[in-house]
Parts: sequence; structure tokens; C-alpha cells
Amino acid sequence: MDFTRNSPPLNTASRIAELEQINAQLTAQIGTLTHQFGAEIVALKRQLEWFKRQLFGEKSEKPLGIDPAVQGNLLSALGVLAPPTQVPALSGQAIAYTRRAKVRDGAHTEAGLRFDATVPVETIEVLDPAIEAIPQAERERIGEKVTYRLAQRPGSYVVLKYVRVTWKHRDTGALLTPPAQANVLERCVADVSLLAGMLSDKFLYHLPLYRQHQRLLAGGLQLSRASLTTWAARAIDLLAPIYAAQCEHVLTSGVLAMDETPIKAGREKQGKMRQAYFWPIYGDSHEVVFHYAPNRSHTHAKRFLGTDFKGTLLTDGYEAYRSYARANPDITHAECWAHCRRYYERAQDTEPQAAREALALIGALYRHEQLIRERGLDGAQKLAYRTEHSEPIVRAFWAWCEAQCQRTDLVPSNPLAKALAYARERQGRLQVFLANPEVPIDTNHLERALRPIPCGRRNWLFCWSEIGAKHVGIVQSLIATCRLHGVDVYTYLVDVLQRVGTHPAKDVLDLTPRVWKTKFAHAPMKSDLAILTQ
Repeated sequence: MDFTRNSPPLNTASRIAELEQINAQLTAQIGTLTHQFGAEIVALKRQLEWFKRQLFGEKSEKPLGIDPAVQGNLLSALGVLAPPTQVPALSGQAIAYTRRAKVRDGAHTEAGLRFDATVPVETIEVLDPAIEAIPQAERERIGEKVTYRLAQRPGSYVVLKYVRVTWKHRDTGALLTPPAQANVLERCVADVSLLAGMLSDKFLYHLPLYRQHQRLLAGGLQLSRASLTTWAARAIDLLAPIYAAQCEHVLTSGVLAMDETPIKAGREKQGKMRQAYFWPIYGDSHEVVFHYAPNRSHTHAKRFLGTDFKGTLLTDGYEAYRSYARANPDITHAECWAHCRRYYERAQDTEPQAAREALALIGALYRHEQLIRERGLDGAQKLAYRTEHSEPIVRAFWAWCEAQCQRTDLVPSNPLAKALAYARERQGRLQVFLANPEVPIDTNHLERALRPIPCGRRNWLFCWSEIGAKHVGIVQSLIATCRLHGVDVYTYLVDVLQRVGTHPAKDVLDLTPRVWKTKFAHAPMKSDLAILTQ
């Protein structure tokens, strides 16, 4: 029998051997590349997932879908009692009431429309021809049915016409004319109501000036867009002394929170804007100021805080604040638990069990902070509560971190390893809130106050010049503080723009929103337009 037909040719056998050798070489090369770049590829994938979440995903840091029973079991297993699910009564007091559902003030309808007495209401009487055809003597009015609709008028502008009658004295022949009305901006056709509305629309409601200009054109008013920019800049210059006074007062606080947020300001080259920063500072009197700086250099922390501040500085983990605190022995540096928590939140995909345990411990701290707010604790009571309830959780957290660091399977590129390194490096600064009841657990209050800056970036995009960026910092400082103190921004701007020119310079602090609320808010200065429409 001939077997040569079924056996492969010699050249085919050599080809197979050659391919097997190539395959072995490629497999070895793939293994080498995987060993060399595998960690980098995993890190890039994590970074890509993070960017996708920022663009399309849930951005809230609140824990979603966590069963309180599961959290309690985790805390018990870690040696920490779970925080109470309900607010305990104060010692020596008994709660003798039940909390009712919140009732909003103002009128409302069955459709859910709610409004207060300041909202203008136009009444329309609905008539039926068939009913009107019935003689008046044959029908009797016994009641009425009322329904509401929410309507809108297009944004409108008004031109104020000032008429000054000229008289002639019959005996002397002298001409008598009333003096011209004083205006906030000299030789300017813009009324204070327009200036305040323009600043409110841009910086409170993020409506760029070019859109306001389009609305003016639609209303039949022919103005240059550059005029709006000039008017806004001149009005903000009037507010600059108030901003400076608020900056000085903020530095007298015992506890300051500080951060930085990016902004595009000034042209770096043709077609490209320069990357700059606002450095907001939040004082313990609920005042916030935005300082502009062309970069993120460490020197700006010292420049804005100065050498006179002596207290506690609460920040994120940026090295600039740490170097400033090291150079000033009178400064106590505290850091933010929310920033620490974010590192463990990012580790959920790779280390779900460990991340869940860390988040449960940090969540217990925040639950106790919520109870402190609900019970209205302050001073010594707040410190005693933190010592009794929060301090054991913090000790358990550090013990847990130490136990996790003993794991042999954690590599430095692992997100959990980065979270552990971040927390342990800042252990002392993260514990400052346990010794000082005035120190918040995080900088979330500051991040809420600086939110208008990133909101504005999505609307007016950038500042054409650095002077414009400084103007943004001035007006946003006053507007953000107004909102913190419940002051109506438009009413405040109308008043202070008229008052600042005659107010004593030594008392300029009275015009900051915090003080203005108590001294002038009961009888603010109004524009001529508001007086006419009363």
C-alpha cells in the first residue's frame, strides 16, 4: 500500500514548523508587551470610564442603592456601631410633637401652581353669550369658579423721558430750570435699573451680554454691543471698594475654606485662550470672595491669605495649601473628607468589597454630621457629640486602612492603593474637625458657593481679558454672598450702585451683603422706574 499520498510534502511540514516558531515568538512578544504595558492599559481604561461618567453618567456623590441594613452590618463587622436611623431626643427633653409635611406659603391650585403675593395677577372674566342673553333680573350670582394659568410677557425695556420745564422770571429775566436727575454713571444713558438687571442676568442667570443685546434689538432699541460691555465694566468698578472690604473681613474669620477653579481669561495666542484660575475663599460669616490669578502657582495662596490670618484653613489635598501652612505656624491645616471619599468611590470597580467598607465608614461620619445639624448642636455640644460618636469611627477607619495596607496583592497602580496612600498621608489633617467644632467635615459648602463659575463657563465661555476676569470675581463675590444671606440680588444692586457714591468710605463694610441686610434691606433705594410703577 502506498502511504505517500496521505503524508504531507516536505515543504508543507517545514512550513508548519516555521509557523509554529513564529506563533511562539508572537506569543512571547505579546506576553512581554502585556507585562510591560498591561498596567498602563488598565489605567487608561479606568481614565476613559471616568471621562465617560463625567460626560454621560451620574455625577452625584450620594451613595445610590445601598441598603441601610447592609451598611449597618458592615459597620458592625468593622467594630463600629451603625449610626442611628432616627434623630435621638436631647438629654432631659422629650419630643412631644410629630413632624408634619412642609406647607409652602402662597396660593396654589389643584394643578400644583404655587405663587406668593409678589407675583402680579391679571384677572380675566370669562363670559358666555348664552348666559349673557338671559336678562339680569332673571339670574342671580351665587359664586364663582377660579382657575389659574402661568403666563409670560416677553422681556421688555422702558425708556424714561425726563421733562424739565424752563421758566423765565418776569422781573429779573432769569431762566429757571430744574437740575438734571443724578445718574449712577455720568454722561450715560443707562439707568440703574438697567445696570442691575444686566449684571443679574449675566452673573446670576448666566445670560451673556450678546444675548441681552439681541433681546434689546428685538425690543426695538438700537445699541452697540460694546456699550453693554462698557456699562457693565463701569458698574462693577463702582462695586470694587465693597468687594475689597469683604475680602478684608473674610480674613478675620477663625475658619477659612479655600479652593481653586479654572477659567479661560485673556488670549495666549491667536485662537487660544489662556488657562487661569479663580481662588475662592469662604469665611465663617458666610461670605465668599473670588480672587483671580493667571495660574495655579503656590504663591497665590500666600498672596490671597496674607500673613495676618491666624486660624484653621480647610482645603482639598493641593500641595499649595500645605506649603503655606508649613510656613505659618499659627495656621492649623484641615483637609476635606469628601475629597478623600472620592478616591474610594473610584476604586469600586476594581475593589468593590474594600471600597464598600471604606464608603460605609465615611458614610457613618456624614450621618452623624447630619444628626448634628438636625439637632442644632453647636460649640461644646457639637464637640462632645463628635468625640462620642465620630471619633470611634475615625479610629476604626485608620485601623481598617492599616489592615488593607498589609495585603500583598495591592499594587501601587491599584485605585484602592492610591486611596489608602492619599488618606494615610493626610491622617492628622483629616482629624482636625474632631478637635474644633467650628471646622466642617468637608469643603462642600465652598464648592456649592463657587458653582456659578463653572455654570457661567458653559454660557459665556471665557473672559476676553484679565481685567474682565477680575470684574467677574468682584461681582460674583457679592452675588454669591447675597444668595448665602437670602438677599435679593437685583434689589441689592439697585441700592448699592446708587448709595456707594455718597456713602462714607470708612463705612464701606456696611454695603457688603452681610451688613447691608441688617442696615438697609428694610428700606432700599429704588430706581425711578420702580417709583413710577408703584
